[in-house]
Amino acid sequence: MHAKEEKTLIVIKPDGIQRSLIGEIIQRYERIGLKLMGLKMLIPNADFVEKHYTLDPTWLQKTGEKTIASYKKRDLEPPSNDPLVISQKILDGLKKYMVAGPVIAMVWQGAHAVEIVRKVTGGTEPLSSDVGTIRGDFVLDSYQMADRDGRSVRNLIHASGSVEEAEMEIAHWFSKEELLAYKVVQEKILYDVNLDGLGE
Repeated sequence: MHAKEEKTLIVIKPDGIQRSLIGEIIQRYERIGLKLMGLKMLIPNADFVEKHYTLDPTWLQKTGEKTIASYKKRDLEPPSNDPLVISQKILDGLKKYMVAGPVIAMVWQGAHAVEIVRKVTGGTEPLSSDVGTIRGDFVLDSYQMADRDGRSVRNLIHASGSVEEAEMEIAHWFSKEELLAYKVVQEKILYDVNLDGLGE
């Protein structure tokens, strides 16, 4: 597969919709040169959300380990030293968060789509996300507040973490028929090797 054919999944979470940031979020991805291939609005159920986060069978273990490491990095005692206990709590919070209202699921395509989207979106924790990223510019939540309140961190967007993850997630949210193949004019500028036909 050529890099320009790479696809990724983005889900605008309920807080993104409630804060009227749909257009702003879509504009950020569109302006960088990605092409929207599919879009739908729905309220997912808890089972669908759980399947989404556990498509990768190692997600629970990895998420728990990452969370424990994050606590220790901040000189805090994790609520448990068992990664599976921690990740189950995270998953329960994510299920509550993602079914709270409508979400918008989208598939975007373009060169290095997964990495580009992660860069534009910003880090998982809004507080430590760089200014200029979506989360850094539009959210003021933190792990500390989320932990204290016993909820998921509110960070507006889910974005696939790898090409393999994106493939699994896209298949979970969209049928092949729901993804449209089409051309946009900007692809000539972004991908045409010789920029043929630009002059008069």
